[in-house]
Amino acid sequence: MNKPNNLILQTATSLIAFLLLGFSLYLFFAGHNSPGGGFVGGLVTAAAIVLLYMAYGTDFVDKILPINFRVLIPIGLLIALLTSMGSFLFNVPFLSHTYDYFTFPIFGKVELATATLFDLGVYLTVVGVTVTIIVNIANDRKA
Repeated sequence: MNKPNNLILQTATSLIAFLLLGFSLYLFFAGHNSPGGGFVGGLVTAAAIVLLYMAYGTDFVDKILPINFRVLIPIGLLIALLTSMGSFLFNVPFLSHTYDYFTFPIFGKVELATATLFDLGVYLTVVGVTVTIIVNIANDRKA
């Protein structure tokens, strides 16, 4: 069986997926101060991964991204749950968040917030759910 020529799609995908992944990281880290966060960042990441699946096929993407996206779902839920439960340890209202500034050698003074940890859980859950659903729908072929 002849493989279709997807040279234009593959070439465009290489650039677009890179841009989408960079933008998703921006959305993720900007989320606790401005619009964005784990949910939107996760959706943009999932869009980049699905685009890779469409352009290169499942065998190639599974080779370069050896991630079981179904495993990301409980990991993300656990991170979000543990982060939210941390408020009980410090006797503050549920889902309260705090932040502080830390100095790192290369980056200088950086604000780190507990909301970022919660967003990481949401991000992993959204990526896992979205990619799993879309890949399962795409692989559901009629007999």
